[in-house]
Amino acid sequence: MATDRSPRRANPNVQRTFPRRRRLLVIGSLLLTLAFFCFASPWGLPSALDIGGLGATLSRASIVQLVKSGGSPPDEIYGLLHFVTSGDDRMLSHSIDLDPSEPLDMDIYLGGDTPDWRLYVRRLKEEYPLVVFSKSYCPHSRRAKQLLATYDLSPPPKIIEVDLRDDGDFIKLILTRLTEHSTFPNIVLKGKSIGGSDDLHVLHAQGKLKRMFENAGMTVLEQVRVAA
Repeated sequence: MATDRSPRRANPNVQRTFPRRRRLLVIGSLLLTLAFFCFASPWGLPSALDIGGLGATLSRASIVQLVKSGGSPPDEIYGLLHFVTSGDDRMLSHSIDLDPSEPLDMDIYLGGDTPDWRLYVRRLKEEYPLVVFSKSYCPHSRRAKQLLATYDLSPPPKIIEVDLRDDGDFIKLILTRLTEHSTFPNIVLKGKSIGGSDDLHVLHAQGKLKRMFENAGMTVLEQVRVAA
């Protein structure tokens, strides 16, 4: 008796079922993972995307800029320096709900500017490598400014008279947090505080100040005598 030995054809519907199931499983897993990361921390970045050391909450605009620039935002001190050197009398508004004792969103320092921090940091280092946060009536601030004047620096130090600003209380709290120096003057060289008037005079007496200015890209136009 003849037996039909022709190979059975696989059901095409069955063949299509397994790839489709795999695709659905993969898509479902991706959606669950995305939902977990997006909603696990509703007010900030998920921990998997948190960038250690930023010290500031990232807004949506900051995240977009982060992706575009291919790097992280700069230290918050550069945000403050950009804000106070922009030259358009911008102030930190008391109407904004912010706590200057905590890291601030970098967008606050933009004041409506395009979020191009690479450009702003480069400008600060070239045009304002030395920023002095001063008080106009303070004898220590006056003493520091007099010493700096003897160096005849180019570019010259940018002097910010904090007591003449409406947001001076905010500036003081932010500076204290960022530099761990709570008094005036607060002298910031290339984004780093070198201290106040006494610190400045010690560096001058040690003969270190001129080299520090030159290493920061500044030109010392006056030959300053250092006491032996």
